[in-house]
Amino acid sequence: MKKIWNIFCRVIDNHGDLGVCWRLSADLAQRGHAVRLWVDDASALAWMAPHGCEGVELRAWPNEAALQSLAHDAAFQVGDVVIEAFGSELPDAFLALMAQGTSPVWINLEYLSAEGYVARSHGLSSPVMHGPARGMQKWFFFPGFTPDTGGLLREPNLSERQAGFDRTAWLRTLPLNQPIATNERLISLFFYEPQALPELLTQLIQGDAPNRLLVAPGRPQAALAAATQSLDIPEAGTGNLRISPLPYLSQTDFDHLLWSCDLNFVRGEDSLVRALWAGRPFVWHIYPQDDLAHHDKLHAFEVALKLPMALRKFHSVWNGLETGPLPALTHAALGNWHDWSQQVQRHLFSQTDLTTQLLSFVAQKR
Repeated sequence: MKKIWNIFCRVIDNHGDLGVCWRLSADLAQRGHAVRLWVDDASALAWMAPHGCEGVELRAWPNEAALQSLAHDAAFQVGDVVIEAFGSELPDAFLALMAQGTSPVWINLEYLSAEGYVARSHGLSSPVMHGPARGMQKWFFFPGFTPDTGGLLREPNLSERQAGFDRTAWLRTLPLNQPIATNERLISLFFYEPQALPELLTQLIQGDAPNRLLVAPGRPQAALAAATQSLDIPEAGTGNLRISPLPYLSQTDFDHLLWSCDLNFVRGEDSLVRALWAGRPFVWHIYPQDDLAHHDKLHAFEVALKLPMALRKFHSVWNGLETGPLPALTHAALGNWHDWSQQVQRHLFSQTDLTTQLLSFVAQKR
């Protein structure tokens, strides 16, 4: 049955929250639901989702005046579901709207983690004891890597898209500073500012095969420029390394990038999940936290998905958990990582995706 969903998202700094919320909104809409996506900064959707999505209504984060107007609009209905994504606190005036009539299912969508508390906390309720929504209940929904969690975002037609993808044709559409050679190993770069980046560049320059870096715009390109300057090498690369900056890519084309590369460096949550679905070797740059909580989060991820020891070592050095040289990106090493990535992809594909679980969860609460 078609439902009206409200998804609230605040963009913190790197657009990852918006990326997840847009994918969820589009997935729900493509399954026949109506979605309002309330966001405080939607500017990144101009490149992330330039064509929008039928069934997704984009709305600005509501201020007091807008909410007062909605309160007097007889045609406006809150609908069936309200998702508070990643701790976005709903405005009191919207909570008051939720409290009128039949209460919607109110869900707090949490961040992805493999830590033990996720399975223990997934699906728990929290009664609201004060404020305009007093007496209502909020439900916690945790994405995760195991069947006892909320799963991972995965649109129903993903396998068909991958099967029909033409890598060679898509690569020709990229506006690169120099053509890709047939024998080049393609490596995508999407990260924050890893301290081990100069070491990676040195390894690739001296490597046993030609390497081409395809570098995402923003912080990755800025970090790479600083690293090449520190090494006193040309911005376009030297030795066995060539460097090509990329423009901003839509979410669809970012998937294509991950499917096209022999190794993907990803960061945050949305690109990690897309790297898992790509079934290609990847290295995750986890979002760094001042209290070092990301160390435990990374370790739990490594254990849950049984990363090979060399890949664990690479992650530890890349994320600053330990010092020491990065493991060599040899042909044999990447072959082992590829086998692991394929195995993990098949394992996760066998589990129920997040949107399907979310729909079932809501149906149980209505």
